[in-house]
Amino acid sequence: MANANSPKSSTPLGQGVPPRVRFCPSPTGNPHVGLVRTALFNWAFARHTGGTFVFRIEDTDAARDSEESYEQLLDSLRWLGFDWDEGPGVGGPHVPYRQSQRMDLYKDVAQKLLDGGYAYHCYCSTEELDTRRDAARAAGKPSGYDGHCREVSAEQKAAYEAEGRTPIVRFRMPDEAITFTDLVRGDITYLPENVPDYGIVRANGAPLYTLVNPVDDALMEITHVLRGEDLLSSTPRQVALYRALIELGIAKSVPEFGHLPYVMGEGNKKLSKRDPQASLNLYRDRGFLPEGLLNYLSLLGWSLSADRDIFTIDEMVAAFDIKDVNPNPARFDLKKCEAINADHIRLLDVKDFTERCRPWLKAPFANWAPEDFDEAKWQAIAPYAQSRLKVLSEITDNVDFLFLPEPVFDEASWTKAMKEGSDALLRTAREKLEAADWTSAESLKEAVLAAGEEHGLKLGKAQAPVRVAVTGRTIGLPLFESLEILGKETTLARIDAALAKLAA
Repeated sequence: MANANSPKSSTPLGQGVPPRVRFCPSPTGNPHVGLVRTALFNWAFARHTGGTFVFRIEDTDAARDSEESYEQLLDSLRWLGFDWDEGPGVGGPHVPYRQSQRMDLYKDVAQKLLDGGYAYHCYCSTEELDTRRDAARAAGKPSGYDGHCREVSAEQKAAYEAEGRTPIVRFRMPDEAITFTDLVRGDITYLPENVPDYGIVRANGAPLYTLVNPVDDALMEITHVLRGEDLLSSTPRQVALYRALIELGIAKSVPEFGHLPYVMGEGNKKLSKRDPQASLNLYRDRGFLPEGLLNYLSLLGWSLSADRDIFTIDEMVAAFDIKDVNPNPARFDLKKCEAINADHIRLLDVKDFTERCRPWLKAPFANWAPEDFDEAKWQAIAPYAQSRLKVLSEITDNVDFLFLPEPVFDEASWTKAMKEGSDALLRTAREKLEAADWTSAESLKEAVLAAGEEHGLKLGKAQAPVRVAVTGRTIGLPLFESLEILGKETTLARIDAALAKLAA
């Protein structure tokens, strides 16, 4: 591959043609964040330009595809807030939108390519291909397909078939350089020796991705193909196929291509579906907001401005231009993703925040009995919790002290807070708190501050054993507001229990 300026670039689309982009995942396993980033850029491009977003399912691999994964894909896209103009559940002028239901179309196109001389039958066995490839490598030559069956005679064809050989169908690449203008990377040229003829139909008649993907794009009149960098090397093949489809009257034009940068994980390696942090379900289950996650994923190759990382999806759509995408690899940083999500949590309306937390206030996340949940206490504590969370699932441990009969003690926290003299401090704090005004968090703070002063401690040291005694943890929501919401009777009872534990 080499950069070059050449007159043989892809046929440009006419001015004023409304863009049509597609998102076409395979329903295999859990959706991953790299896939979501691709969907996001296509969706934002369509919405920014007033174009059409087509959602298509590439489910021709029966061994790997599953209906469960298909339903999960639809559910994930809806959770993220994506809508599609054509596709499953919506319909459109190019139904069906699942490749498994379009096999007759691919068979017809493959036959037209054969009849027009754009493709041919290849009878080479796997062993023969491997032997010739090894010889080419040993000679320092390209190891791709060598065109052995390009011009098979009728006699040789009959001999192959007499041996019981079943051919695949190969596309005949032109003997010239292929140049196209990538919307992200500029002009790119592939020399013919680096792009050999390739298979488009298996020996059993099943069409390959190399055929069905461009054929669907052609029939659905896709104008822009925005996809991952890992597919860049297949683009010259597709450009050549599009040109053949245009000559056959099947396609109208060659779409424009934009190849999005790799998303990198640990150790400077491309983020794989197998990487734990790649799974979309991980973020959904932890309580990431769709808007927080999408905000972060948009930064993997694009930015709204040099000094602004936090923005809404509407602001992204308004500003998005595929030509602003950076071609360099983007590193996935989980801590930054969490920080951006935390900012989006703080941007929520308090009422919205309280409702979004609901799933984590119930089984299987909550460890309190449903009847012990107190709605008034939840409404009172929510504003304080909102400013502390990175993800919504953290709410459970932050508020469990309000709804449990007694706090769940973290023994490490207990040992850390309950140092020598803590029992005397707790007794003094209890006396001060019993006399305090329980309608004022400030009054409760003054009570603990006064107790600390009597024992030569500043507020930070004085409140540590109180916090552990009442909540079970050394870190949590604002203490004195929490005590006010918990109430005088329960707070004093828990201090008494802690004193008894210390005495034991």
